Amino acid sequence: MEARTFDLPRYLSVLPLFTDLNRPELERLALGCQLRRLSRGDTVFRVGEACEEFHVTVTGQVKLYALSPAGQEKVIELVGPGNSFAEALMFTGKPYIVNAQALTDTLLLTVKKEAVVGEIERDPRFAMRMLAGISRRLHGLVHDVEAYALHSGMQRVIGYLLRDQVVEDCATGEVVIVSLPVSKATIASRLSLTPEYFSRVLHELESAGLVRIDKRDVHILDPKSLADYPGR
Repeated sequence: MEARTFDLPRYLSVLPLFTDLNRPELERLALGCQLRRLSRGDTVFRVGEACEEFHVTVTGQVKLYALSPAGQEKVIELVGPGNSFAEALMFTGKPYIVNAQALTDTLLLTVKKEAVVGEIERDPRFAMRMLAGISRRLHGLVHDVEAYALHSGMQRVIGYLLRDQVVEDCATGEVVIVSLPVSKATIASRLSLTPEYFSRVLHELESAGLVRIDKRDVHILDPKSLADYPGR
């Protein structure tokens, strides 16, 4: 996908935040947007930098992460295509509190604060859509904290494999293939697990005949039995 031929207003129209905007409004908003093509490993932003925009992953994967004083990395979130990040922080006037890095070659859409504020001033309903989006994101983060505090490592891995986007497929009882979007080490960090433990869990599930591992593809052979696995 070439950035110079990218239909930005049309892309904005399919994002939940902007679906109710008409073409002139989308074209006006697009003037406050920028497309950035990132290579794997490129930095999107760092802790302490000014936050005057939010971002949408168009293609690729972006990692939000924090570093401990000892240099240990904790992945906060993995942001895939069609998902946004930093929209809440943008309104606080505070700098970024986490780091963001492209995990793969990525096309990133940056939406300037001034453009968003302009639309809010023109139509207060736009503010309600922003709040709804931010609330969904907060709900997801609260769910993650709950999982880390109350669920075992096995439960977290199975929950990741049976996450929302494959629930309908799992209900049919057919084999479901989950492609890990990034390295196992990165996913392990996202789940607050060590890479070694994450690999052990996958091997245990494979030995139990519930999944089959093929590089980054996890074939869920029996979704219902996986959901009911005693280790959960």
